[in-house]
Amino acid sequence: MLIKQIENYNLYLCSQSPRRKELLKGMDLTFEVLKTNVEESYPPSLSPVEIAEYLSNLKLSAIPMDQYPENSIFIGCDTIVVLGQTIMGKPANEKEAFEIISQLSGRKHNVITGVTVARKNRKITSHRTTIVSFKEFTSEEIDYYIKRYKPYDKAGGYGIQEWIGFIGIDYIEGSFYNVMGFPTKLVYDMLTEIIQD
Repeated sequence: MLIKQIENYNLYLCSQSPRRKELLKGMDLTFEVLKTNVEESYPPSLSPVEIAEYLSNLKLSAIPMDQYPENSIFIGCDTIVVLGQTIMGKPANEKEAFEIISQLSGRKHNVITGVTVARKNRKITSHRTTIVSFKEFTSEEIDYYIKRYKPYDKAGGYGIQEWIGFIGIDYIEGSFYNVMGFPTKLVYDMLTEIIQD
């Protein structure tokens, strides 16, 4: 069982996301948070799935792993929201947030999280995709959500665990936790795999 096996390792979450911290804690795993400062840019030729995986890997590339104990494991994640082939980034302000949510309104979109789990001698990368279907929002509903929740740190300008998710989601196909930015089962499976060596 992973919880017993991983007691012999130092686990590091390379993310400042409060949601990722909350979900990893909910998996009953002990970890430390590492801050990574990387510019989240990527080659323009990549597909959305490749972008999510590339960025999760990029976050770990900023960690000097050789300065950590041999038994260290690092987790890097990146979540993107994709409408058609367009990546809906994090809104910079109220106007951008309104535009993004208006485009998602009444439509289906994909939420893709890339995950990279690494040790000094090994690295594995994977992803999960979840389809989210939103109801048609009124301008008043979008405005209310943005003013009250200020979703400027969130891909796609919304948090599924907030008011807009409660009132707006018709259905999802795939992992709910993936939409929060941390596909917990995938992470569990990847951690299990990386400590088998």
